[in-house]
Amino acid sequence: MTDPKPNEIVFRKRLSENTVRIEVVAPLIAKRAKPGQFVIIRVHSRGERIPLTIADTDAERGVITLIFQEVGTSTYSLGELEVGDCLHDLVGPLGHPTPIENYGNAVIVAGGLGTAEMYPIARALREAGNHVITIVGARRKDLLVMVEEMESVSDEIIITTDDGSFGRKGVVTEPLKELVEEGRADFVITCGPTIMMKFVAETTRNAGVPTFASLNPIMVDGTGMCGVCRVSVGGKTRYACVDGPDFNAHEVDFDELMMRQRTYCDFERESLELWFKEHPERAPKGD
Repeated sequence: MTDPKPNEIVFRKRLSENTVRIEVVAPLIAKRAKPGQFVIIRVHSRGERIPLTIADTDAERGVITLIFQEVGTSTYSLGELEVGDCLHDLVGPLGHPTPIENYGNAVIVAGGLGTAEMYPIARALREAGNHVITIVGARRKDLLVMVEEMESVSDEIIITTDDGSFGRKGVVTEPLKELVEEGRADFVITCGPTIMMKFVAETTRNAGVPTFASLNPIMVDGTGMCGVCRVSVGGKTRYACVDGPDFNAHEVDFDELMMRQRTYCDFERESLELWFKEHPERAPKGD
């Protein structure tokens, strides 16, 4: 049996129709990565650079876990790779680690794939002595990821789905509001859709609960040189790749962030349409 190659995919599992979990050989990253950090990959030589959260690491095996959703050309192309294939480029760990301290009651608020980033953070917060309360939300049951893993590192877990297909029907800010009103939230960290993180920040603002958001702006080089990932925090320009990705959620201009995230929507749509023409078997049914 030959040794795995650098950047080789050694495990692959489709978690849902458009969500895939892979393990990639990256021993140096696996050894150095800390909760909250990410990598940037390219699928092939002509591919774009895309940031992906490090969902887990195994330093002994020298692998990192990445979980992604197929939403554009690059992630659909990534989803086509199989065990034994190699990523063309993989760089990391990037970004600042999440600040881990003993805050008391630490509340994790994760939406959709944001759960993948929150898993190592929840584990680290619990190891630091916090009472970890996790709120995981998704539009429906089949879009929930890493629920069992989150249960294993949480003292309490609340699951919500928009349609009520699993757990509590509703959105994540509803149980968060209850925890804040009960005085059971000393620290909050959130990751997920930008609009969700905006309302998480509004839910904790008046109570003055320290709240961090792990932002997901458009990103290119990951070194702070290109400026694409700039965000306004406290009225100042910050770069998510080198200053973040975690920021004080009460100071983030979420409206500006959402506007910037839509910058290339037309180009992304056109690129994906061309990709579907080359891969008709992957095109959404009915389109």
